[in-house]
Amino acid sequence: MSIFSRFPGIFSTSIGIDLGTANVLVYVKGRGIIMDEPSYVAMNKETKAILAVGSDAKRMATVVPEGLEVIRPMKEGVIADYEISEHMLRYFIGKAARHSLLTHLTVVIAVPYGINRLQRRAVEESAYRAGAQNVRIIFEPIASALGVGLPVGEPEASMIVDIGGGTTEVAVLSLGGIVAAKSLNVAGDELERAIIEYIKTSYDLVISERTAEELKKAIGSAVPLRQEMMMDIKGRDLFGGLPRALTVNSEEIRNAMLPCFSKMEAAICDTLSRCTPEISGNLYDRGAVLAGGGALIRGLDVYFAEKTGLPFFVAEDPLHAVVNGTGISIEDDNWNKMHRRD
Repeated sequence: MSIFSRFPGIFSTSIGIDLGTANVLVYVKGRGIIMDEPSYVAMNKETKAILAVGSDAKRMATVVPEGLEVIRPMKEGVIADYEISEHMLRYFIGKAARHSLLTHLTVVIAVPYGINRLQRRAVEESAYRAGAQNVRIIFEPIASALGVGLPVGEPEASMIVDIGGGTTEVAVLSLGGIVAAKSLNVAGDELERAIIEYIKTSYDLVISERTAEELKKAIGSAVPLRQEMMMDIKGRDLFGGLPRALTVNSEEIRNAMLPCFSKMEAAICDTLSRCTPEISGNLYDRGAVLAGGGALIRGLDVYFAEKTGLPFFVAEDPLHAVVNGTGISIEDDNWNKMHRRD
């Protein structure tokens, strides 16, 4: 027996990471969620030196000085830039371990269900190079279902729809595993791109990703509102290049996002179509849970319920569903043993 197994609380620990396209969240065993920062890295273009990671890097993205590059190394839930992702992981892992006496670190990382073998290996290798001694992978829909409190281990089926920054994860789960699932590259980022394109096409105004995100959160909806809302925005005139302001309403933003909602609906219906009649009956009674940042869009639960005939419920803490699920996977010894091969 090694010294690590004799004194696990002193010499080793486990952390769970939701390595998201928009944000990275970190859960430390026994401490809970300790970090929630944007998935941004700022670097010097010439020297390639890393200048900032996370919140500090995102702040630099609003006004990028000459010679500085701000990168989002995750795209659609997977690593798009391996070297930069490793720097980002090293930052978060190092920050999590900074005040610990640990010498052996297990890292559980949530990844999209649609990830391929090469992409999975890239995530694992990046975590090892960033300082982990043991790396385990958990699929995001399983982590999300755990995090929102669904009875994943029971024979009765449960359904989760997690709308993150880069992917929408749809899954039906039973007995601790996935019965049917689909990973869709249409999520928060795509909704914002749709808003940007709408404003550009309709008003010849170019707005930033940040402004599109604010529109989505402030007045975005999936169904008509009792009282539609308005919001003032600013941007750059497409032809003149000068600053300009205008007012848009929630109906416009909803119509801009509807094609994305329709694709999500299709992914849900496709997943349901691959379930047995018995599972379909379970889900008709129990419904589905919405998680992720997209779950906070007004009326999205109503929209999916109307389109599918299933009741939909918004999770109590949708933003932390995945990272809380990674935490449960490391805090719960029974779950940990059952899925150790992952």
